[in-house]
Amino acid sequence: MAAPTLVHAPPAAGYRRLVADVRSCFACAEMNHVHVLAGSNGPLDARVMFIGEAPGRLGAARTGVPFTSDQSGQRFQRLLAAAGLRREDVFLTNALLCNPLRDGANRPPRRRELAACARWLDAQLRLVDPPLVVTLGTAALEALRIIERHPYALSRDAGRALAWRGRTLVPLYHPSPRTAGRRPFSRQLEDFRGLRGLLDDPPFDRLTL
Repeated sequence: MAAPTLVHAPPAAGYRRLVADVRSCFACAEMNHVHVLAGSNGPLDARVMFIGEAPGRLGAARTGVPFTSDQSGQRFQRLLAAAGLRREDVFLTNALLCNPLRDGANRPPRRRELAACARWLDAQLRLVDPPLVVTLGTAALEALRIIERHPYALSRDAGRALAWRGRTLVPLYHPSPRTAGRRPFSRQLEDFRGLRGLLDDPPFDRLTL
């Protein structure tokens, strides 16, 4: 799919232009247009990019920083520590950059919304160019499928290191408490420790799969 023309600009300049373009996007209805993309998402030379679902009403939609303030953010911080990673060393984003609402409450992203926001996710991937991409939940994995088709399913492939678009992809469950019935938090901790093993196995390279 076509992405905004940013790849020939220096990363910092390209990112500033991307942030400005995102803030002018109001393509989706039934959305709190918070446009959570800024310098607080993480460094542009990060080795790892985490992709969540969407800014939560009590989390990033309020703070402007992915995975902060709400229960998902608190759980994510514990999971990140299990992987031996610090927030300031990774790039955090979402499949949707705005907060999808129904009757004032969070709701799951619709596929047409994922498709509308996929160009912004594609541009982030091209600018940061991380060797490791970690999707958190089915919406993030579906967003990557829209950018470039893949055969992966979260229920089957959670925690596996997979090849996608010349880099390593690891699908994981979202840290929301709602996922506890499908993936207990203790199991999610094991999944994130697996990321640590992957990153600690030198040389980690996007072409090793």
